Amino acid sequence: MLIIDSKDCENIDKALKKYKKKFEKSKTLLQLRSRQAFVKPSVVRRGEVLKAIYKQNIASGKITK
Repeated sequence: MLIIDSKDCENIDKALKKYKKKFEKSKTLLQLRSRQAFVKPSVVRRGEVLKAIYKQNIASGKITK
């Protein structure tokens, strides 16, 4: 649960802006979307390996953006 400390004189818009920023930083929405469907651990690992290979190829200069 996200808790926002707001002062009595603080504007509700500022408090809402703080809440949105804190919500985005906590990555709650990303976790919720990833839990909507089950993904096998082997598929997750394969995706991580492919991403690492891609990053390595960019760093070595084989692929240009």
